[in-house]
Amino acid sequence: MSVLTRNEAQTRAQLLDVRRYTIELDLTTGDETFDSRTVIRFGVRTDGDTFVELKPAELRSVTLDGQPLDPETLDQDRLPLKNLTAGEHELRVDAVMRYSRTGEGMHRFTDPADGETYVYSQLFLDDVQRVFAAFDQPDLKAVFDLSVKAPEGWTVLANGITEHLGEGRWQAAPTPLISTYLVAVAAGPWHSVRTEHRGLPFGIHCRRSLAPHLDADADEILDVTRACFDRFHEKFEEPYPFDSYDQAFVPEFNSGAMENPGLVTFRDEFVYRSAVTDTERQTRAMVIAHEMAHMWFGDLVTLKWWDDIWLNESFAEYMGYQTTIEATRFTDTWVDFGVARKAWGYDADQRPSTHPVAPEAVDDTAAALLNFDGISYAKGASALRQLVAWLGEKDFLAGINIHFARHKFGNATLDDFIDSLAAATDRDVHAWADAWLRTTGVDTLTPVVTAGSDNGTHTHTLTVDREGSRPHRITVGLYDHDVADEGGLVLRERVDLDVPQTAPQPIGKRPALLLLNDGDLTYAKVRFDAESFETVRKGLSGLPEPLTRAIVWNALRDAVRDGELPPAAFLETARAHLPRETDLALVEGVLAFATTHIADRYLKPEERPAALATLSSLCRDLIRRTEDGDNPGLRLISVRHFIDVAAHPDTIAAWLADDTVPGGPELDPELRWRVLGRLAVLGATDEAAIATELERDPSATGQEGAARCRAALPDPEAKRAAWEAMFATDDLSNYLFTATAQGFWQPEQADLVREYVARYYEDALAVAARRGPAIAVATGRYAFPSYAVDAENLALGEACLRDADPITALRRRLVDELDDLARALRVREA
Repeated sequence: MSVLTRNEAQTRAQLLDVRRYTIELDLTTGDETFDSRTVIRFGVRTDGDTFVELKPAELRSVTLDGQPLDPETLDQDRLPLKNLTAGEHELRVDAVMRYSRTGEGMHRFTDPADGETYVYSQLFLDDVQRVFAAFDQPDLKAVFDLSVKAPEGWTVLANGITEHLGEGRWQAAPTPLISTYLVAVAAGPWHSVRTEHRGLPFGIHCRRSLAPHLDADADEILDVTRACFDRFHEKFEEPYPFDSYDQAFVPEFNSGAMENPGLVTFRDEFVYRSAVTDTERQTRAMVIAHEMAHMWFGDLVTLKWWDDIWLNESFAEYMGYQTTIEATRFTDTWVDFGVARKAWGYDADQRPSTHPVAPEAVDDTAAALLNFDGISYAKGASALRQLVAWLGEKDFLAGINIHFARHKFGNATLDDFIDSLAAATDRDVHAWADAWLRTTGVDTLTPVVTAGSDNGTHTHTLTVDREGSRPHRITVGLYDHDVADEGGLVLRERVDLDVPQTAPQPIGKRPALLLLNDGDLTYAKVRFDAESFETVRKGLSGLPEPLTRAIVWNALRDAVRDGELPPAAFLETARAHLPRETDLALVEGVLAFATTHIADRYLKPEERPAALATLSSLCRDLIRRTEDGDNPGLRLISVRHFIDVAAHPDTIAAWLADDTVPGGPELDPELRWRVLGRLAVLGATDEAAIATELERDPSATGQEGAARCRAALPDPEAKRAAWEAMFATDDLSNYLFTATAQGFWQPEQADLVREYVARYYEDALAVAARRGPAIAVATGRYAFPSYAVDAENLALGEACLRDADPITALRRRLVDELDDLARALRVREA
């Protein structure tokens, strides 16, 4: 599949004015392919040549203005249109298209629980050509008129309201002007819950086997949807621009969700079939808000080219978190952002693949796809949070509404957006954009406390050393020991500060803890002075606010990754303070980092057993603390992580046999597969037990659990079979490939799988080239030998990048994974 370059897109946009697509899809022609007939009506401004994108299994016929074109001219998924004359034209394309098993194009899934089949489109970023012929670039917006023939008993969902015309034929209402990548269709025997809000039809949909689970949460999902919808109408002057709002939870979805106007698609893991924590429910609410924000940021006003993807994702990320706080019962979302999403941004921004939030050199669609990362989401949202702190929310929202009014149903650039902001404020937003959106890397802020002339009895000043170049508006928290609560800390005051400073900041008496960026309003790593670090080490859990504790944990995490804090010291701090932590997002985030980074990668193999013992003891304490049932979420997190770090099988095997943890919870399917997966790693189960569990839970999630367990068995034949399933055949769907890869590499099995480390690079190149970007990403992210933390693996990977030619998606993943590997080696050496 060829990639579209920026220059080609600009040339085509100057030539064409695309008016309308009429698309007919026939989903009744078999399991492998479907029919796609497209009529494109477009204008040509001046005489010239161009092309239309199409990736068919078979191209039956093409006509331009009634004259046949030779289908054999299709080359590299491009059909040339030669000698176009200025004026109106009509292109008709009749093709057979192939269903996908990788979540790209038109994905087809048969539910193992009941045999029902579902299909849905995912056309982002340039997969429109897998479903219908199109001039596929975001700034050639058009009206889309879609009809679908589907099997009897199916329901068809689309961007607009759909009507069943009889005999399996469905017609969707024409869309307003939208970009090609936003067209959506989802068809199958959906279970639906429908309602109305403010005169618009709302619906939520899932496959039938998940119906009881969707029904159980339908009120919560719809309440969040309505509340966010109303809050956005308070923020934005432009009303919701589409005729309905459907949310479809679809199987084997690669992303968290996709902002198709009027038909948002979500991964159906958000339909919870097992127990979840309130933080996980909060995440679902945030994603609902994030995708709804896209109806304005991305759908109503769309980027002109992919270098401005931040105009979509950074805004939706910021608005998702902020609006969830304002409109729902979840009022601590910035804590989860700080401990999870922000760390994603910090990590991405310190790799060789880093890029500005608003990069200037996105030369083609393959390069653009790589920028959907922690920088475009988490760093961009952090930059916007800093912008709001600097600009004020009133002027920020005024600028946004100017932007919508100027560019609705059109396209815009960074310069357009900054001009809209500038129209609402006297501040120099252009300079702000240059400093925050055009630069890379993470600034580091370090406090320097100086005693005054009275030897520091009552007077101290603060100077902030900045390693980096951005201006920051931060809050500095000054905390004293709480005389009424041994080990507690009390906030004395918060001081607002601009960095760089014009003069040292008086802070009075020396505080026990001086915390930069208290409130987490900027994007920067923070360090501690010596006295503050000692306070943190002894009193972290005594800090009164979870967001403050999140900033401290993030600072400790950064110090470990930078080789400034021994991993064992982080574990000691976690062991001391996590048993008293009350915020679920913090407990989850700290335990996840302690397990997957510190125990599994940063510590040497001989140090790992002690780390697992520490984490196991910590989880036992948390389980004991929650025996009264008052905090089921904390208990669930503790049980999950106790399973993950179990070094011996006896306890968790007993839980599986009894189908419960003593004192609860009972083992639901997620916990049963989790236990069985850990038993597989430890060599304490076998294929017969896995098959029995799959009979008990034959769902799609059960299939993934079984694949993960089988790949984790410490048996040479099991490893060989898993490797062949991933790399020798192309039979695995995207989810089954990922599950198999997750099971394959285990720290406990380094010797068993050593031979596969060298094989990985050659086989990864081949499968990525055969199966395309989605599998390439899974190959680089999940199938990479990340637990082989040694110089040999690093050298093999570097040689692959130097001497081979991985497809772009795999190359980016390898660059990132190898940088993480090199960092792990540096941490071990430090």
